[in-house]
Amino acid sequence: MTDRPDHSGAPAADHGVYGISVAAELSGVAVQSLRLYERHGLLTPARSDGGTRRYSADDLARLKRISELVDAGINLAGIARILNLEDDNAALSATNTDLQSTNRELRDAAKTKRPRAEAGQ
Repeated sequence: MTDRPDHSGAPAADHGVYGISVAAELSGVAVQSLRLYERHGLLTPARSDGGTRRYSADDLARLKRISELVDAGINLAGIARILNLEDDNAALSATNTDLQSTNRELRDAAKTKRPRAEAGQ
């Protein structure tokens, strides 16, 4: 198990370490709002073996985004849709970056093989 891949002493960004009251204080969001956001599927904190919610740095960043959208007057259903689209966009961007890298590697390999093939003719 690698909770500290960078050896900085800090837990991984997706590792739940904050209880609900600490997460509420750090995010400036009321405890009841955190529970409401979870019921609406906007946030899914990890759970301890005893069932206690454990919020990660990633969860706190998502809470910040939710708060921005709430402050902009967007309802919870709209926020859910926006967050899903943002998540989908991030996944597609990562896939696109991977494909671009693979494409570069294939082009480089083709350039390397082409002179050898021409020399053999």
